[in-house]
Amino acid sequence: MSKLWGGRFTKETNKLVEEFTASISFDQKLAKEDIAGSMAHVQMLGECGIIPMEDASKIKDGLLAIKKMVDANEVEFLVEDEDIHMNIEKLLIEKIGPVGGKLHTGRSRNDQVATDMHLYLRTKTTELIKLIEDVQQALIGQAKEHIHTLIPGYTHLQRAQPVSFAHHLMAYFWMFERDKERLIDSLKRVNWLPLGSGALAGTTFPINRERVAEILGFETIYPNSMDAVSDRDFILEFLSVGSIIMTHISRFSEELVIWSSQEFQFVELDDSFCTGSSIMPQKKNPDVPELLRGKTGRAYGNLIGLLTVLKGLPLAYNKDLQEDKEGMFDTVVTLEGALKLLAPMIETMTVKKDVMRKAINNDFSNATDIADYLVRKGLPFREAHEVIGKIVLYAIQANKFLLDLSFEEYQSFSPLFNEDIYEVLAPEHVVAVRNSFGGTAPEQVEYQIKLAEGKLQR
Repeated sequence: MSKLWGGRFTKETNKLVEEFTASISFDQKLAKEDIAGSMAHVQMLGECGIIPMEDASKIKDGLLAIKKMVDANEVEFLVEDEDIHMNIEKLLIEKIGPVGGKLHTGRSRNDQVATDMHLYLRTKTTELIKLIEDVQQALIGQAKEHIHTLIPGYTHLQRAQPVSFAHHLMAYFWMFERDKERLIDSLKRVNWLPLGSGALAGTTFPINRERVAEILGFETIYPNSMDAVSDRDFILEFLSVGSIIMTHISRFSEELVIWSSQEFQFVELDDSFCTGSSIMPQKKNPDVPELLRGKTGRAYGNLIGLLTVLKGLPLAYNKDLQEDKEGMFDTVVTLEGALKLLAPMIETMTVKKDVMRKAINNDFSNATDIADYLVRKGLPFREAHEVIGKIVLYAIQANKFLLDLSFEEYQSFSPLFNEDIYEVLAPEHVVAVRNSFGGTAPEQVEYQIKLAEGKLQR
């Protein structure tokens, strides 16, 4: 039999079964991790005297040679060898002879593949943390330039109160900060070592799992072999965090699509992040944020897919678990692409201050401040709210805004109004007086940016 496990079988694997069950088309991404795990495993086998050190050295040399081939893209992975583990082991035996077969002593593909994925996610999670920080740095860069730039703040996509544009941008900084903290925290679970658990029950060989953990840099060893080979919580957690990250990317992308529309014109995206129309030459389409928004569905789908795979599985390993990898790889690629595009898109966008200011001058987003003004004069808030409602209705019917009304018009609604009402209604004043911690006042925004920079410097 050509299969490394074929001794028990009397027939070759059906070709369709072979193609359907093989995972090498996607798990070849784990080649470097598989070799790293094997290097640590064989080092331990030699040190423990389970195999001769001479054999261990020969196997390590063979693995290093295969790694060079993988790095140079010189390896042709074969479907008939099923997965990355069997492909590399077969290459090893071809390269150094039967001694290569000793590599698999004291382990199973079950604990081997779990180890590969822990190693892979540890690397990718660390890289994604850095990419998030690049986006955060881009947000801080724009925020510093626009502490005093005012933009309508919205609730229900209706203008609510004017805010600093920097304050609006920094809201996304803190979303991504939580995302980053979730990724950092997830590394605690990623950094568990499954290797040494065997197929499900451990091994009869006197292995040293602590030594393997030391070589590979794992902080914790799975204390239960059945849990070790069947656990995919660490992937679920990554897919969950990835989905939340994509949610935040999608929300910001939606804002960019809206802000760059003809109806808003608050920002203009750099030409390098937009495309045109094949028949309408005047168009400048925000394709990148639209696609970032659209790709969020992929991340959600990958999470739901793995949850569905796992929900009915008994212990320990089942072939269903082969379905854990493609979604994980896809979410990694989606996040990497999205974050790498988002940072420069933020850095290069043009902010149209005058358009934003005009929008604030032509709305009623300062109405709440009139209510606060009357409350300070002694009027109960509910009565003040009713007065302001009538003033706004009057202004709309008169085709005016609040700063357009005369002092006499204000006094017709309440004798509590004084000439200082115009100072109260000035957009800069409306923003400046919201000076509570976390508020939109320039002083608070500047402090918030300092806090954010401190987060990035840790």
